[in-house]
Amino acid sequence: MQVVHSERYDPGLTERLLFRVAKKWVAGYSQEDAVKAAIDANNRGMSAILNFLGEDTLDRRQVDAAVREYLLLMDLLKERGVRGCMSVKPTQLGLAIDYDACLQNFRALAAKAKSLNQFLWLDMESARFTEQTITIYLELLKEYSEVGVAIQAYLKRSASDLLHIIEHGGKVRLVKGAYHEGEEHAFSSKDQVDRNYLHLLEMLAKSDSFFAVATHDSDLVEKALELGGNPEFQMLMGIRDELKAGLVARKLRVAEYIPYGSQWLPYSVRRIRERKRNLLLLARSLVQQ
Repeated sequence: MQVVHSERYDPGLTERLLFRVAKKWVAGYSQEDAVKAAIDANNRGMSAILNFLGEDTLDRRQVDAAVREYLLLMDLLKERGVRGCMSVKPTQLGLAIDYDACLQNFRALAAKAKSLNQFLWLDMESARFTEQTITIYLELLKEYSEVGVAIQAYLKRSASDLLHIIEHGGKVRLVKGAYHEGEEHAFSSKDQVDRNYLHLLEMLAKSDSFFAVATHDSDLVEKALELGGNPEFQMLMGIRDELKAGLVARKLRVAEYIPYGSQWLPYSVRRIRERKRNLLLLARSLVQQ
């Protein structure tokens, strides 16, 4: 059984070597590592979006541990005066086990976030969880206004999903999508994904709701600025730092997505798959050991 770790975790040698690469886009193993990275983001003019890594959880004890982790982390951000919030994967809170239990876990986090005047994001995962994730989000939205959900531009269903969310006054983080999906669910080419991203962006810009543009694509960022709507620009830790700094210099709202925890490998594989330069970084790091 794989155990969820935050504090007091001692990785083995091989893991430590691989983590030398992953630490480019992962803050570390502990809450303290995450808060340190969040403060650094604040100091560079950005807010922080923290994510305790973990997904596809099938052990209820791990689910309970993740809920406790987020509740403690919310308190820690408040105590340290950090400008930031949480972003949580539904399968980490038990969606692959029990829908109702997952919804109750999210309600607990949303209630805590509201009490601390913090925002709460729901991450989007593989296509088999899309429908339930949106349903959970809309249930939370009935009670809590400061919650948002990610929508993935590479999914063919996303325009319909986005329209539904906009009709309910929801808040959306628009991403391209990083999970491997079949052609029945997802667009297969970069051009198709980019065109759909722009289409969804136009829908968001015409809505009255807050939304976030979560991409590292400079062309799409400029398109978002042309369309207006005053979005927040969200980017991953360790990627396109020069673009983030440029947006901050233009007095735009920017947030850095900061993951942490021992379950960094699946996340890192997606980062490596997305960008060839990350694969070269991995190879170079291992050769230099």
